[in-house]
Amino acid sequence: MKIAFVGKGGSGKTTLSSLFIRQLAASHVPVVAVDADINQHLGAALGMDESDAAALPSMGAQLPLIKDWLRGSNPRIASSETMIKTTPPGRGSRLLRITEDSPVHEACARTVALEGNEVRLLATGPFTEADLGVACYHSKTGAVELFLNHLVDGRDEFVVVDMTAGSDSFASGMFTRFDMTFLVAEPTRKGVSVYRQYKEYAQDFGIQLCVVGNKVHGQDDLDFLREQAGDDLLVCFGHSDWVRAMEKGRPLPLAELEPANRRALETLREAADGAYDKRDSERYMRQMIHFHLRNAESWGNAKTGVDLAAQVDPGFVPGEQPVPQTA
Repeated sequence: MKIAFVGKGGSGKTTLSSLFIRQLAASHVPVVAVDADINQHLGAALGMDESDAAALPSMGAQLPLIKDWLRGSNPRIASSETMIKTTPPGRGSRLLRITEDSPVHEACARTVALEGNEVRLLATGPFTEADLGVACYHSKTGAVELFLNHLVDGRDEFVVVDMTAGSDSFASGMFTRFDMTFLVAEPTRKGVSVYRQYKEYAQDFGIQLCVVGNKVHGQDDLDFLREQAGDDLLVCFGHSDWVRAMEKGRPLPLAELEPANRRALETLREAADGAYDKRDSERYMRQMIHFHLRNAESWGNAKTGVDLAAQVDPGFVPGEQPVPQTA
C-alpha cells in the first residue's frame, strides 16, 4: 500500500507521517519510509541522530544505479541512459518488493529500529550548494518516482512517502502513485489553501484524498476545518506533549502518545486499509503511461534522442507477471 503525506510547509506533515510510520511499525507490518521533501527531516522525526540522518544515502545520487537495475532485460529500453523519471516497467523490467532485498535497497535504504520493528528508510537527498542555479529538486525526486513505478506491494505492506511541501508534487505524475493521500492542514486560511489546490488538481485522476487537521486546539479550529474541507476532513490531531518531547530529541514509546492522538492514528490506518480495497491496477498503469508520454513529448525525447513512447509495453500491469529472476 502506498501512502503519501502532503501539506503546506510547517503544517506538520513530517511529524504526522513519522507518527503513522511508528504506528505501522508497532503493528509489525513491513514498512518502507521515503523522505521526498526538499527539507530532509523524516530521519530525525523517526529518532535518528542528526548526524546519522544527514548521512543517509541520496536516492538522487544513485539514479544511474537505480535505472540500470530496474531496466533489467526490458527490450523496449535501449539503455539506462534513455530512462527518465516516468519510464514505466514492462516485460523484462526488474520490479521491487517491500520485503525483498535488491541492489536499490542496498544502495539507498538504511534500517531504523522503531517500536520493536525495523523500518527501511530512503531519502531523496537534500538540495545542495552544487545544485544551485543548475538543477531543480524534481530531478532528485525522479528517483522516487521510478522507485514507485517499479514497486509491487500488497495489503499490509506499506510505503509511506513524506512529500515535498505545497503543490510542488504536481510538477510530476508522482501524485497519482498512491492508494491514499493524507493532506495535513492547519486551521488557518493558508493551511487550507494547499488543500484547495490539491483537490482541484487531483479531482480528474481519481486521487483518494483525506484531510488531516493538525494543531487543532479547540472547537473553533475544528469548526473552521469542517467548514473548509467538508467531508474530506477525516480526523484531527491536537496539542501533544509527546510530539514536543520528540522534537526536543527525547522520543518516548508510542504507547505514551495521548489517547486522543492514538485514536487519530488508528483512524488513519483504517482509512489506508479501506483505500486498498479501491485499488485499480489498470488505471494506475494508464496514469503512469499518460505522464510518461507527456514528459516524453515535452522534454524527454529531445534530451535522450529517442522516441520514449516506444518504452511503453502495451497490456503490461506490474504485479500480474512474475518478477524476473536476478543474478
